[in-house]
Amino acid sequence: MATELRPIRSEADCEAALEEVERLWGARSGTPEGDRLDVPVTLIEAFEAKHYPMDFPIRSKRSSSGLSSRDSPARISNR
Repeated sequence: MATELRPIRSEADCEAALEEVERLWGARSGTPEGDRLDVPVTLIEAFEAKHYPMDFPIRSKRSSSGLSSRDSPARISNR
């Protein structure tokens, strides 16, 4: 049974949407179940982008810290 379509405003809402994704996981694209799967996935992505942004590319972080492309991960971790 499909759950009610609701916005995700809290961690509890996100958990409920994740449960719906688990229930529908593996649904074929273009089917009613596949279309239903797209909705909570899109809502979860929007919630996570707003509350857990990851907007710092490595290249930008490297240049702001004075590192060059020749700095290897091993050398960086020893700093």
